[in-house]
Amino acid sequence: MSPIVPLAYYSIIILAASVVGGMLPLWFRLTHRGMQLAVSFVAAMMFGVGMLHMLPHALAEAHAVKATADEAVDFTVMMWVVAGWLTMFFIERFFCYHHHDLETDAAGELHELHEHEHDCGHDHGHHHHDITWSGAAFGLTIHSVIEGVALAASVYHRHDNLPLAGFGTFLVIVLHKPFDSMTIAMLMARGGWSPQIRYAVNGLFALAIPVGIALFLLGIGAESSTGPLLAYSLAFSAGTFLCISLSDLLPELQFHDHDRGKLSVALLLGLALALGVGKLESLVHRHAANATTTAPQ
Repeated sequence: MSPIVPLAYYSIIILAASVVGGMLPLWFRLTHRGMQLAVSFVAAMMFGVGMLHMLPHALAEAHAVKATADEAVDFTVMMWVVAGWLTMFFIERFFCYHHHDLETDAAGELHELHEHEHDCGHDHGHHHHDITWSGAAFGLTIHSVIEGVALAASVYHRHDNLPLAGFGTFLVIVLHKPFDSMTIAMLMARGGWSPQIRYAVNGLFALAIPVGIALFLLGIGAESSTGPLLAYSLAFSAGTFLCISLSDLLPELQFHDHDRGKLSVALLLGLALALGVGKLESLVHRHAANATTTAPQ
């Protein structure tokens, strides 16, 4: 099956999830605790997919290209992981966009961004970033384009003999995308923008994933079959997933001790789902291989 087919299906579902995410604040009351539990679950799954799916696949692709067990291959792959991590780190540092700690009241109105309180006995020197919807939209758009590249690279890895190729990456993106759309929509609502303008911006933002997919397809189409682009794309994507997930998970250690039990359970469930998806992919692959072997007999 051509990798374009699952990518098309994945893109349509992600587009729908992105659009719906921008409308959620109008339908449900969002609470700080509920948002943190959901973010912990999705971030943990993103961490698991990045470290347990993308990184091993990147190493496997790199060694297949080089056809050797040279340690320099592993080092190059890890450098691409670091490059992906640094890219997301600097995007977040300069655009301050990755902020899901939003809350609405019973009437659906946006509260001020939640301020964490801590009693550590010393001054942290923290200051509040004034997050604008335009800065958030720009940063999240770059983030989404990179996710599109990650999705395409995951599908292309063993797409010829793995019916659920890229499913773990797709599941992470489709669960995480509503949070991004929600952030933009709620920041625009705080700025007084009309619902029509918010819907239009959210619709344009949803197209960032297909743009990332298209960029990867252009690159892979211009490369020979023995090129390293797929391996390096997977490694870079693993680094971006690592940075995004940790930026959501690490603040819990200092600011959310009041819900440490619930948040820990959500984290473990997210990791368990990432592991379960990997097992599901391998089972489907095994069944498909058996069917292929039995058919000629």
